[in-house]
Amino acid sequence: MNARAIKRGGAAAAGIAVLLPALAGCGGSSGDSQSQAATQSGTNTLPQTSEPSNLNPADFSTNIDNPYWPMPVGAQWHVHVSNPQGESLQETITVESKTKKIADGVTARVVHDVVYTNGKPTEITDDWYAQDKDGNVWYFGENTASLQNGKWDRSGAFEAGKNGADAGIAMAAHPTVGLTYREEYYKGHAEDRTKVLALGQQVEAPAGHFTDAILTDDSSPIEPTVSEYKLYAKGVGPVVAVSVSGEAEREDLISYRH
Repeated sequence: MNARAIKRGGAAAAGIAVLLPALAGCGGSSGDSQSQAATQSGTNTLPQTSEPSNLNPADFSTNIDNPYWPMPVGAQWHVHVSNPQGESLQETITVESKTKKIADGVTARVVHDVVYTNGKPTEITDDWYAQDKDGNVWYFGENTASLQNGKWDRSGAFEAGKNGADAGIAMAAHPTVGLTYREEYYKGHAEDRTKVLALGQQVEAPAGHFTDAILTDDSSPIEPTVSEYKLYAKGVGPVVAVSVSGEAEREDLISYRH
């Protein structure tokens, strides 16, 4: 699980289908209103592109209780992932008791993410998150390895404060329609950005029916034709993610425990 949270998907098509017509006028990417939409975080406005985050480590805690993505120690999400290759993958995401001192000085919570293909691990990631004093959840990078042609590829790893990489926002403290922010920044490798499209939504997944969800659109200048909608339910976190442009991946929450 990186800054995109549940980053792949499976069965709640009806919920998404209902939302799409109503959102036709919302747009699918960040526009010229980025600076007006940015809100105040613990130390500065929410970062948009490549600007330094200039974070104060004293402003951060590993106790993450943002209502739209709470990460108490021991929380676990089980996710079904489907993709254009016809694979049916399983993903287990667990908030660990471990923390990590990030290169930029912030101490972050370790979240362990394993993707299974036919029951065997094919992607293993430790993601790093912390929450600022205003309630924004920040993402500080990942130590990741994916199985490629029988060998483990670790080229996707990055850490805020190293080699020009910087932190981004995983979930804003006070989401509002039109709010934009970057989720991560490692030039040429990780430049995902988010726009909040709607509040007060409902969504259905194998884990249940959820109300009071927010809908976001994720995009990246690295893959300009790709757009992904995500729904985060209050008290739960990410529930559904579905690609709406450029690819056909999808994720659905099967079960969770907090």
